[in-house]
Amino acid sequence: HKAIQMPEKEQKARNSVLQKRLERYNVEKWANDFMRSLTEQRDKDPTYVAQRLSVDLTNTLIKEYRDAKHRLLFLDYDGTLAGFHNDPQKASPDRDLYKLLDQMNALPNTDVYLISGRDKETFGKWFLKKKYNMIVEHGVWLSEGGNEFTMLENVKKDWMEKILPVLESFVDRTPGSFIEEKNYSLAWHYRNTDPDFGQKRASELNTVLRSLIANDDLSVLNGNKVMEIKSSNVNKGRAAMRIFTRNDYDFVFAIGDDWTDEFMFQELPDTAVTVKVGRQKTQAKYYLDSIKNVRDLLSRFIKK
Repeated sequence: HKAIQMPEKEQKARNSVLQKRLERYNVEKWANDFMRSLTEQRDKDPTYVAQRLSVDLTNTLIKEYRDAKHRLLFLDYDGTLAGFHNDPQKASPDRDLYKLLDQMNALPNTDVYLISGRDKETFGKWFLKKKYNMIVEHGVWLSEGGNEFTMLENVKKDWMEKILPVLESFVDRTPGSFIEEKNYSLAWHYRNTDPDFGQKRASELNTVLRSLIANDDLSVLNGNKVMEIKSSNVNKGRAAMRIFTRNDYDFVFAIGDDWTDEFMFQELPDTAVTVKVGRQKTQAKYYLDSIKNVRDLLSRFIKK
């Protein structure tokens, strides 16, 4: 009744506000808000804890892997294949990891992709000559078989001029923190800060950033001692699905350790084997305790 009696001028004003919200609040922004709400719900709901990948489950998994005719594997890097380092550039692959990845890359009927938030320059330096398949910057860039990186997504970077000064102000006020400038994203690292102080500053920055990007097509990702700002239409799940839909795979495996990998666990089909590193609330079906466990499992994929 109130809507019917409302003056036309007020109706137009209210509709204008709604239209502007719909323009800003597109499907990508809705999806990211949904994932954030889901993460918050997991913190309250113990049922979101994955099942430990026991000896029996691992044996079943290995059998499924060996019986498959066309396999697809997505492997996160930091915190999954390699440990964290105070300087991200120094978290380079060790000899054993190179050997493991070389063997995996040579597996018949198996497509292996390293999938990471890392910049393409770093991964190019570490892996391009090895001819590994790589998806970097959360899905912006793709390199296959040693070819140069090409863009999977067309994303803008003009927003960085607005966000960078904010991050710089937090670096000035947070000793030990630093900024990593990637091609299409910005990351604020606080691993080297005082733990309590760094976490406090991270919470403050999170609030500031979410207010700043409210009308932009951007997302804030909270990783392991790092906060990253990137385009909302780019994530690991979207990139993984682009690869998955190319071929008829009968075994799909994805493993990762932090919040950015949840998009991958969510997007891949229900038949996929999804594994979280660390016992955390997650969308993944299973979890492993450590990087050593991850490498041990991958080593079993190689054995005949």
